[in-house]
Amino acid sequence: MEIHIKKRDGSLEQLSVDKTKKVIAFACEGIEGCCAQELELDAKLQFRDGMSTKEIQKTLIQTAIEKVISTEDDGYGNMVKKPNSNWQYVAARLLIYDLYKEAGINRKYSHFGYGDFYSLVKDLVDKKLYGEYILENYTQEEIKELGEYIKSDRDYLFNYDGLNLLAKRYLVKGADGEVLELPQERFLIIAMHLAIPEKENKVEYAKKFYDLMSKLKMTVATPTLANSGTPFYQLSSCFISTVGDNLWSIYDVNQKFAQVSKHGGALGIYIGKVRALNSEIRGNKNSSGGIIPWIRLYNDTAVAVDQLGRRKGSASVTLDIWHKDLYDFLDLKTNNGDDRRKAHDIFPAVSIPDLFMERLEKRENWSLFDPYQVKKVMGYYLEDYFDDDDKEFTKRYLECENNKELERIETTCLDIMKKILKSAVETGTPFVFFRDIVNRANPNKHKGMIYSSNLCHEIAQNMSESHFIEETNEDNTITTKILSGDMVTCNLNSVNLGKVSKEELKECIPLQIRMLDNVISLNELPVSEARITSDKYRAIGLGTSGYHHYLVNNKIIWESEEHIKEADELFEEIAYNAIKASMELAKEKGAYPAFEGSQWQTGEYFEKRGYNSKRWLELKEDVKKYGIRNGYIMAVAPTGSTSNIANTTAGIDPIFKKFFVEEKKGIYMPKTAPDLTDNNFWYYKEAHNIDQDWSIRACGVRQRHVDQAQSFNLYITPDLKAKDILDMYIKCWKEGIKTIYYVRNKSLEMDECTSCSS
Repeated sequence: MEIHIKKRDGSLEQLSVDKTKKVIAFACEGIEGCCAQELELDAKLQFRDGMSTKEIQKTLIQTAIEKVISTEDDGYGNMVKKPNSNWQYVAARLLIYDLYKEAGINRKYSHFGYGDFYSLVKDLVDKKLYGEYILENYTQEEIKELGEYIKSDRDYLFNYDGLNLLAKRYLVKGADGEVLELPQERFLIIAMHLAIPEKENKVEYAKKFYDLMSKLKMTVATPTLANSGTPFYQLSSCFISTVGDNLWSIYDVNQKFAQVSKHGGALGIYIGKVRALNSEIRGNKNSSGGIIPWIRLYNDTAVAVDQLGRRKGSASVTLDIWHKDLYDFLDLKTNNGDDRRKAHDIFPAVSIPDLFMERLEKRENWSLFDPYQVKKVMGYYLEDYFDDDDKEFTKRYLECENNKELERIETTCLDIMKKILKSAVETGTPFVFFRDIVNRANPNKHKGMIYSSNLCHEIAQNMSESHFIEETNEDNTITTKILSGDMVTCNLNSVNLGKVSKEELKECIPLQIRMLDNVISLNELPVSEARITSDKYRAIGLGTSGYHHYLVNNKIIWESEEHIKEADELFEEIAYNAIKASMELAKEKGAYPAFEGSQWQTGEYFEKRGYNSKRWLELKEDVKKYGIRNGYIMAVAPTGSTSNIANTTAGIDPIFKKFFVEEKKGIYMPKTAPDLTDNNFWYYKEAHNIDQDWSIRACGVRQRHVDQAQSFNLYITPDLKAKDILDMYIKCWKEGIKTIYYVRNKSLEMDECTSCSS
């Protein structure tokens, strides 16, 4: 009986087993430990009449994935799991084969691989999937030149997980989800977009940017990855807004949140200025509902307005630890209590001053105040001060405690921390923001203050509320006047330390800083205040992914003094190259407008960090002379999705597991740590098995070199006592860490120890 196979274009052809063999040979060629005959045999392909080529490919891909972790006899009669991460690359090649074939059919070219790039650009502009500005800024000859620069073999750098994520979420598709854009074309269009401000040098820089991204030496932020080259190019990851103590401000921030979320961003909200429960309103006592109803409003907006359909809306809300509504706030995500006072989709964060931590260590008392009453009685807001050498916050806090007119709730620091720990163990939150540490290190304190961070807690920039001035009506046209506050934007990319050596940083970082600065120039922001603030500070956030990958590549054990030393040297090198690159950009394009009077300009930034070597002293003088392009420069983001695409470890985190099987929609997906082999197996110690003191020390050492913050997680296990976790918080504060992101609690279920499975 003849067997016919249904091709991708719907036509039938007679089965040719040789074609399948060629595809398998293509997928396995040159990949160590991956035999084509073995894949063919294990796939157990059973051809039937009418079977589609897609079904064949799907079977081959799933077989290759399942071979990532196999079960073998250890020679002593024990069956153990054995990982071979190279099968991920085989599965990726099978997927890229699929993408090539489908792109060829949809774009109507017959050869295998990439089609004509200029035709793609013109077609996608016509379909309004690319923005017209691409054709307006690049000539046909320039686009063709760049298209010829595409290196299709760099598609083989992806593992399956990364390529699959890129293909599903970020490649531009047609109205029916059909494949149009291929991976290298996505990288190139991002590079072209970000190179537009380079004018006559844009083609040269587009190639350089493309090389960095396509070699997976860096990752761009998710909105940059998704929106570059498209008609609406909002390129920032996060925004931070301040809520004033009035109805207009509360709803103004909600409207901003909706716009930000609609266009793919998350929002950090500082709510510490809003009056507490039972505070007075217009002289009427016990009238205020406090902060919880407004947080629930933001929660509903997060649910209602998703981020371009790619992920649900997200917001963190930060409250000061002396606010009267603190206890209700700490119960926002817990399962006990009245559900009408919950906000399960909001991520709470607590702003903590040094004074609280000092009293906590001494097991002393703490007072909670209503910010409205503090302002009314004392004439100032407590949250507008922080402790520097003058201890201004402490002085004013003690004034409030000693004033008999002020109502307050008396409690203890330990009781508050018990609530924080209970919530952290159950929900992973609240995040923690050590406000005095942050503000003392703020290079732009001459222009404002930092009240909170963003959703992922790596951003630390000046912020302030906007103020309503007036609304006028002329000829049925209503005009609203607003005095803009500082609304922060997070413009992020990350060095992939898993693929970049310390020596290569001086080549990669200047290009990444230039890309980030161009994001500011190009960005189509959804909120006007964000544009004003972005132009004022030109703030960026250069970070890192692949930190654990880097340590493993260099045979450095996480729990070692060598790690602490390397963390210090590595991040000093990153900081030096980043600051120098921003200074060189200032020579070329000018310093950020708020530079005068900053700690960059006075040199205090360098002095405070003990940068006294010859190269640092020279850089300090250069910055003073030429300025610096970006008011904030470094911030280490979590890089969860983008590090998967770059086949490296996330942010500064240790790996969660060496290898494991993930289940999604009934499909089992074996995964391993990046480039896991017998040679590096023992260097990949898993997060929950690491003594957190080493992680905290390393974070503290890195923090000296990071002008903003790090998205830093703590990993806890069920055997830890409450005091052990409490001591972690105290140690973080003492080590000068600015923020704590999640507390990641290992499941109470016993997991097999993968270190003993190989």
